[in-house]
Amino acid sequence: MIKVSIILPIYNVASYLDETFSSIAQQTLKDIEIIAVNDGSTDNSEDIIRKWQQQDSRIVPLSQENQGQSAARNLALKHAKGQYIYMMDSDDKLTEPDALKTCYDYAEQNKADFIFFDGESFSEEGINRISRNTKRTHLVDENKAYDGEYLLNLLLDTQTHNCVVWLLFIRKEFLDQIRLRFYEGIIHEDELFTTILTLNSDNIFCLKRNLVGHRIREASTMTTNFSKRNLDCYLTVADELLRFSHTPIIHKFLRYTLSKVFYTGHLIPLKDKPAVFWRAMRSGYLKYIGLKSILVFLLK
Repeated sequence: MIKVSIILPIYNVASYLDETFSSIAQQTLKDIEIIAVNDGSTDNSEDIIRKWQQQDSRIVPLSQENQGQSAARNLALKHAKGQYIYMMDSDDKLTEPDALKTCYDYAEQNKADFIFFDGESFSEEGINRISRNTKRTHLVDENKAYDGEYLLNLLLDTQTHNCVVWLLFIRKEFLDQIRLRFYEGIIHEDELFTTILTLNSDNIFCLKRNLVGHRIREASTMTTNFSKRNLDCYLTVADELLRFSHTPIIHKFLRYTLSKVFYTGHLIPLKDKPAVFWRAMRSGYLKYIGLKSILVFLLK
């Protein structure tokens, strides 16, 4: 029986893949599969995947033309056979050899829909960007089931909300039950995925451990200069969340998110601002963005 399917979307990360695969291969939990999806890499990532597959038969190599991280994860989910899903970034590393075993045992013990834990960020030399907050477990208790709406409210109120999937360990049966997959063709897809995942559950557990090291590097989504595409994708996330629900927690989430991203959006070229602003106004999102962020976006 495969206990955990580790999903690795891979695009031009050859410099880091050996370290990532090594951190997985050293895990004490052996009943796993590693679904490595080469998303049209143009470096030698494919060669490294094949090298590791020869050493470890648990690696399931898949390949597609470059379609983005969402499509790569969705492809892997079609093939996943594990009881649980862990979606790991392909330049990150598990920091403890018992990370997967600890997650599996804890999730099974509590029959959790999913669990969340903490991580540590580390940067390449010369990268000064600050990572998003990866510390949330201090806010809640272990071995206690949390309702998704309560939990999301708590994280928004304490400014500790973090949408990333690499801090989650998800029961595949639950994921299939709610029919949740990644929205393809956008960046910031985790914002949509994790919000819907959370709001669908009343059985979420916290594990007070730091289990993953997240790399901040020059070419990652987090360090790429903010652009019109970032704003457009956040607006698509907003569109889809309002299709999912019009409950107060969704409106609260949109106020929390869109006010921040439009404040940051002042960095995009002036020529790109009218189209983005018109889309936000036409969709009725100015009430979420707020006057201060609107003025900064338009005038700064």
